[in-house]
Amino acid sequence: MKLGLAELKLSSPQIMAVLNTTPDSFSDGGILYKDKHQLDLSLILARVETFLKDGATIIDVGGESTRPGATPVGIDEELERVVPVVEAIAKRFDVAVSVDTSTPGVMTESANVGAALINDVRALSRAGTIEAAASTGLPVCLMHMAGEPDGMQDKPHYDDVVAEVRDFLSAQVRRCVQAGIHSSKILLDPGFGFGKTLAHNLTLFRNLDKFIALGFPLMLGVSRKSMIGTILNKPVDQRIIGSVAMAMLAAQRGVQILRVHDVAATADALKILKVLEGCNDG
Repeated sequence: MKLGLAELKLSSPQIMAVLNTTPDSFSDGGILYKDKHQLDLSLILARVETFLKDGATIIDVGGESTRPGATPVGIDEELERVVPVVEAIAKRFDVAVSVDTSTPGVMTESANVGAALINDVRALSRAGTIEAAASTGLPVCLMHMAGEPDGMQDKPHYDDVVAEVRDFLSAQVRRCVQAGIHSSKILLDPGFGFGKTLAHNLTLFRNLDKFIALGFPLMLGVSRKSMIGTILNKPVDQRIIGSVAMAMLAAQRGVQILRVHDVAATADALKILKVLEGCNDG
């Protein structure tokens, strides 16, 4: 898949590094700020440089926290958090920059300054987002989320979580194609942790093949999430090994893009997997 000037070979798993330009994200909110209100661009660029050295091929910039219970962010604030960062990264580094947003204006402005991918947790379901995304000509990643972050974990229910998430994503794909987004520019994400219980998440993970069978590149984001914390009974800062284990298992199942916080550890695991899968004991 072509993302900006980058040509990503999805025959092997690619690492998308999470870069949250938010003060309130669940894992790393606020760490890129000089103070409570001002982002530190020099710190951001240094962090991106580390991500690239560690093995990331995509940088995902997000200016609105979508953790459970998070409150919405106004467009002006999201623009301030995202657009200058996307522009600075695109100018400094030869890397695909993804913008994690559900806001049409942020999609458009980010594309204007060098974004190469639109990553929308609401699967372009907000008014004006499909049109905005189509107008940029960029690839899009469609994710499933039940409800909104401020209430999505309030007793989520599905009769058949795999079928319902698949049907939703398939419907959004059709809408995108009808709006002029070519099918070759669409990626899918089942949305682990977004309006789903641990049981729902585990069922989705065990059935990743059913999403891969839809015929679109699949992205997975489970890094440091509560499902790992619940399984291991560990806080956010002690979930690296669990996150890497799930990323490696996802790669074995055919997931092409892994959205992670811990790039170096994930890259090491993928190198092991590549060698093991390529080895010949005979």
